Amino acid sequence: MTGLNPSTHRRLLELPQISSVWEGDRRVLTSGAPIDPAWSESSSTEGECILWVDGSQGVVRAMDVVPVETGHEAIVRTLLRAMEHPHNPAKPARPQKIVVRDRETLFYLRGVLQDLEIVLDYVPELPLIDEIFRGFQETTNTRPPAIPPQFAEELLAKASSLWEDAPWSLLPDHKILEIELNRWDLGCVYASVMGMLGMEYGILLYRSLDSLRQFRQRVLSNESMERMEEAFLAQDCLFLTYETDDDDEEFDGDLEGMPDALLNPVFGNLHPLEGIRSFLYEEEAMALIVVLEAFHRFLKSHRRKLMNDEFPAISSRFKIPSPEGDTISLKVSTLPEVAEELYAMVEDDEADLSQMPMIRDDLVPENSFLSLGVVPWEVVEELRSSATHVQLDSPTQAGDGLPIILIQTSRPKAKQMIEEIEAAGGLGGICFNPGADPFMGDRYDIGLLQTQNGDLHLFGEFEEDDPTHAQARKKWDQRCKKTKGICGLLIAKGLTGASRGNPSLKDMMALYEVRSLTSDDLGLGLLERKFAVDWM
Repeated sequence: MTGLNPSTHRRLLELPQISSVWEGDRRVLTSGAPIDPAWSESSSTEGECILWVDGSQGVVRAMDVVPVETGHEAIVRTLLRAMEHPHNPAKPARPQKIVVRDRETLFYLRGVLQDLEIVLDYVPELPLIDEIFRGFQETTNTRPPAIPPQFAEELLAKASSLWEDAPWSLLPDHKILEIELNRWDLGCVYASVMGMLGMEYGILLYRSLDSLRQFRQRVLSNESMERMEEAFLAQDCLFLTYETDDDDEEFDGDLEGMPDALLNPVFGNLHPLEGIRSFLYEEEAMALIVVLEAFHRFLKSHRRKLMNDEFPAISSRFKIPSPEGDTISLKVSTLPEVAEELYAMVEDDEADLSQMPMIRDDLVPENSFLSLGVVPWEVVEELRSSATHVQLDSPTQAGDGLPIILIQTSRPKAKQMIEEIEAAGGLGGICFNPGADPFMGDRYDIGLLQTQNGDLHLFGEFEEDDPTHAQARKKWDQRCKKTKGICGLLIAKGLTGASRGNPSLKDMMALYEVRSLTSDDLGLGLLERKFAVDWM
């Protein structure tokens, strides 16, 4: 059983203790149970839901969704967030008592939480959590089906045909097709295909070109995370995307030979006033059936003309049977001028990005042990004479030692890392910079090393709401203030065995004493994953 480390234990004891009884439990979620991602570290609704609630005040303190096979550590992680970083406006606190309905969980909590002055007890029922999960289930049971049943078979067949067509092999997302429908309150829709980058496959059917243009402009404008989320939800489109039933374990991104049985088409709607909705109403389902059929026929008729990155002006009209029993004439056209306009947006953005420092992810060896810590001043003195040592600035010897980033790996890999730093002219500084993934909704604290040749090297991505990292960053900033902004990078061997995470003096191979840099020093703003690829 893993116990709390001493610093975490002391930190929790410093929290005020309130006279409340907290309930804790984990329960299997049925597929489709609605969970607000803002409550959870994971946006998945599959697996088990962990809840910690204050039974005295009737509020949820923390919530997470984890895979069923996750161990008891997950319930402790969620409890620590409930104490230190509650989701509701309640203040950080320790409860006087905790009750659970699972004896194995009780036994585990007693081992981990000992000496925290919290009473732990077993109860057969948890009334507040029972009520919350009943609400989840009722909401799930009243939710409409993902596809209206009378159109499900035909719509799934159209989705299967589109997958076999693989339009992403021909059309990047800036090459737009206009589909003139004039039915079910839709005049024209503008089809943008996803999948050429091999990450997410599907088709977006925008109700207007303005909505498409505005979204792309905002994605490329390096806006804040909140503005990116707002831009995503401001789209006005129907969509079809593909997921895999095996959680992508067998799917390596190669479309060839992908079994249809593993595909799970997801249909839905995005609208500025509705947000995202992963189900269709009847008129939307009927419109998608005829639009997807027209799209399929257009690709079948003109595939050769669209090969080799060609996108000429093409227009065709097709008569499509309607689910309502009549026949509809649909016109499908390429929009070469719009494609040029959208591509120019990306080129302008890439030109802007070319002025930013290069961020590389090949300096720190994979599977290294990484931590933020401190080296006592007497050990620093020893290292200055016994290890590879570079001192760019003299630190003020205040506080408990030199704040350091420890990177511990095998001896050959540590030696190679030192050689690469020296080949780049040495280490210039260490920086933490905010980062965000607008597609997943995650925020990060990005750890960067700057070498003397100006390159930036990624050494860590830390989740912003991770309480362990938040506490480590707080101490890092305090120590750097005491040393007048001087910190260190310590590279050590001894990744396995007793020295892992606690290298001895003989394991320490290099110490670089450098300046702690700010985002302004490096000319960086919020780093984002552009189109779900690299940090930019």
